[in-house]
Amino acid sequence: MKPRHLLRGVDMLLGFLGSWFRSRNDLALENLALREQLATFKQEQPRSVISRFDRAFWVLLRGIWSKWSNALVIVSPDTVARWHRKGFRLYWNALSRKGRKPGHPRKDREVHELIRRMTAENPTWRAPRIHAELLKLGFAVSERTVSRYLPTRSPDHDKIEQWIAFLRNHRHAIATMDFFTIPMITFQVLYVMIIIHHGRRVLLHINVTFHPTARWVVQQLRAAFPFDAAPGYLIFDRDSIFSVHVVATLKSFGIKPVRTSWRSPWQNGAIERWVGSCRRELLDHVIVFNERHAMRLLSEYIAYCNADRCHYGLAKDAPISRSV
Repeated sequence: MKPRHLLRGVDMLLGFLGSWFRSRNDLALENLALREQLATFKQEQPRSVISRFDRAFWVLLRGIWSKWSNALVIVSPDTVARWHRKGFRLYWNALSRKGRKPGHPRKDREVHELIRRMTAENPTWRAPRIHAELLKLGFAVSERTVSRYLPTRSPDHDKIEQWIAFLRNHRHAIATMDFFTIPMITFQVLYVMIIIHHGRRVLLHINVTFHPTARWVVQQLRAAFPFDAAPGYLIFDRDSIFSVHVVATLKSFGIKPVRTSWRSPWQNGAIERWVGSCRRELLDHVIVFNERHAMRLLSEYIAYCNADRCHYGLAKDAPISRSV
């Protein structure tokens, strides 16, 4: 007997023996998964085409069977995760477009030309002032639309240098907080709050919820800064959830709140970069089932980031310094 045929026979024998120790549910789900893939391969076309039904089948199967990837042959597990993210976007796009035409209403060329003319004749005017004048002239247009058609100004390098110098001199007394979202398998949106210390990029606190409120944020701040562990400054954006109640709580801790400018995520770059890394390295490759599953994944990733992951800004060391 050839070695190739011998190995194939051994694999079949081991698979047959392993089936005795598996539950009936596992065998039934595996049989269903293999039949579904076999039907895909039997299509009378030049090549097999994966339909929407096939994609929905694997996304749902992943939610009810932990060993789904063992029976997957036609694609890789990362492809199933991408199908779920695409379905999440289609689901929420359909909800947002329900009852109205897609996209923003187009503005007349007259309004565009008027905005450019006002800007050219009044160099000191920006979107709020021009928006007010347009309303008085009878044009129903939003301030964001006005700002979109304004000419781009070159950045103020003096202000940038001042901000960088501030961060360099006070980074050990600075922390930052922000929210980001995780799409669930049920197409719900899970909100994640995270707090990072600027000095060594240590992740201080993280928690998840489906319904974030200002009171909930205050409770997370109390858990993140117990006793005398509060930093001198806390940077956050202008999200409405960071209300007056949140600011008052920070001041009672002895923390000076620092809000970033409008549409300036670079002023909170440490946490923005971490969120990007978390998506690329973790969230883009998994489908989250519930809050407990999300917290387990994020806790393991944070433990890796704090104790193992090296940073260029820390002389290629980890936040919790690693020995050579």
